[in-house]
Amino acid sequence: MRHLERHRTHRVGWLRAAVLGANDGIVSTASLVLGVAAAGADQPAILVAGVAGLVAGAMSMAAGEYVSVSSQSDTEQADLAREREELATDPEHEHAELTTIYVQRGLEPALATQVATQLMRHDALGAHARDELGISDTLAARPVQAALASAATFAMGAVLPLLVVLLAPAATILWAVAGSSLLFLALLGALAGRAGGAPMGMAAWRVTFWGALAMALTAGVGALFGVAA
Repeated sequence: MRHLERHRTHRVGWLRAAVLGANDGIVSTASLVLGVAAAGADQPAILVAGVAGLVAGAMSMAAGEYVSVSSQSDTEQADLAREREELATDPEHEHAELTTIYVQRGLEPALATQVATQLMRHDALGAHARDELGISDTLAARPVQAALASAATFAMGAVLPLLVVLLAPAATILWAVAGSSLLFLALLGALAGRAGGAPMGMAAWRVTFWGALAMALTAGVGALFGVAA
């Protein structure tokens, strides 16, 4: 049967990784560029620092996301293995456990027993994974997908302030990078909010606020050390 409603839960995995990657790419690269520029570096040095930040950041995002999501996946697989063993050794207890879950969700005991019986007959492990452990195909951990999405979106986000460094006059790099990066962040937040079904204005505001704070602090550090040097 075809669903008429438009749900967005299936986007949670890739949307989280994509927004996190792009946001980090813009914020970290723009902040790095502003810090180096505020310290008095010339345009080629600023560009080299930005490109190095892009490569290092993309690899760091990929590695971090892979390790993090792999840990989640390991935990899920361990829970599934334990559940598979319990289904093989004590199916009656597992049936009673599933029945109790359905009763707690509002079903009458007789109906809950019938539902548990039919679902376990169809796919016992799937039923327990979904209703007891909260593991489903939609929300399952996918380390490689998350790592690639994070690295790719970080690089895409990082390229934006670097393009501004290339195109803007040397005298206006600070303001051009800061202003354009805040615009990019606002657009990213709005798009993420739209894709996830959240208010676009609030999503844009929170991304822009934290990005502006990071860039201001980094530029301040660059200016302080540049003057000290």
